Amino acid sequence: MQNLHHIVIVGGGAGGLELAAKLGNKLGKKQKARITLVDAALTHVWKPLLHEVAAGSLNSEASQVNYRAHAQQHHFEFQWGRLCGLNRAEKQIVLESMSDKNGRELVAERCIHYDTLVIAVGSSANDFGTPGAKEHCLFLDSLAQARSFHRLLLNTFLRREFQQGDQEDKIRIAIVGAGATGVELAAELRHCSQQMAYYGVHNIHAENVEIAVIEASDRILPALPERISDAASKQLEKIGVKVLTNHLVEKINDDGLVFKEKGNFDAHIKVWAAGVKAPDFLNGLDGLESNRINQLKVTKTLQTTQDSNIFAMGDCAEFIQENGRPVPPRAQSAHQQASTLLKTLIDRLDGKEATPFIYKDYGSLISFSTQSTIGNLMGNLTGKSMFIEGRVARLFYISLYRMHQMAIHGRIRTGLIWLSDRIMKAVHPKIKLH
Repeated sequence: MQNLHHIVIVGGGAGGLELAAKLGNKLGKKQKARITLVDAALTHVWKPLLHEVAAGSLNSEASQVNYRAHAQQHHFEFQWGRLCGLNRAEKQIVLESMSDKNGRELVAERCIHYDTLVIAVGSSANDFGTPGAKEHCLFLDSLAQARSFHRLLLNTFLRREFQQGDQEDKIRIAIVGAGATGVELAAELRHCSQQMAYYGVHNIHAENVEIAVIEASDRILPALPERISDAASKQLEKIGVKVLTNHLVEKINDDGLVFKEKGNFDAHIKVWAAGVKAPDFLNGLDGLESNRINQLKVTKTLQTTQDSNIFAMGDCAEFIQENGRPVPPRAQSAHQQASTLLKTLIDRLDGKEATPFIYKDYGSLISFSTQSTIGNLMGNLTGKSMFIEGRVARLFYISLYRMHQMAIHGRIRTGLIWLSDRIMKAVHPKIKLH
């Protein structure tokens, strides 16, 4: 084992976990290479589902993948830890010590040697230094944050139920950022507010839960075609979500949001879902080149510009396409890059050249919980976008998650998971009530 080429993947998100599992099946199983996955969490949940966990539409316990168990099933190793340093000369990464919630050290700081390193640590919301954002806003960058959001939401509803006389007429929720996460979260929160009365919380109704999506640009979903933005705005208005465009948040306090030149918006719950940036520790990581949002700059083969033994993929990598635009931070981007790196890293053992990455935009889909789904498909294949909505769009949206499951579990296990999900859906409440 010690003499095998060691491939270390830091980050077990959509792309990193998929790459580790496939490399384990291809190389680890046959003892052609040693594969190690590093992550600061012990379990994986597909990041596009975190807004459903936050609203209670999804039971995160049933949707988690345990890294250690998955490693055993797919012939790779798992190391629990958070990257805090890199020594390119010695080909080592440094993992910081890990402690329990009481501050007791569980795992000491340690170094791991690599022959090939893949950095896939993802991204987080970018608050752009807005005063009060960190102190007063909730974020949805991790499973722990999504669960905290859900607890706060339930506590707010329960407080309204049992202490109605001490509360204002409406519960106000403000979501800063009208990208896919912000829009889908608003729809899931509306669904949650509609379900509460059904389960006995009789003082909570859709009409007394005010949800607002705030966007600094002139339309929601600014990165997507205008037709999708228009359709999404109409759908949000239809389900009673307030849409505020051209509203730049100047600061956030305990009572709500303060806009630049446009007054304020009082809110009990404030969520920041605007912008993305890579982790701060990537900035200047042992001489690796990064951009203003900490993404590592990579070549056409996903190798970092300063070190051919280090690759970067997903949201933490800046890959500039031939049209001059960066690859967007989407799950489909990470999936495509994982597929390219799979071939590159297998060929690398035979001394072959790395495979260039070519991004194909297969479109975007936006879910409005049980209400509707809209989006465009096959933009790169047909030369133009095909707008879809309704039931067909919903089926495509659901299939994205199943495709991710197939990439990490295989077809048979994914089929069993799908069957289990159907059974659990039939016997459990439509929203998580605890």
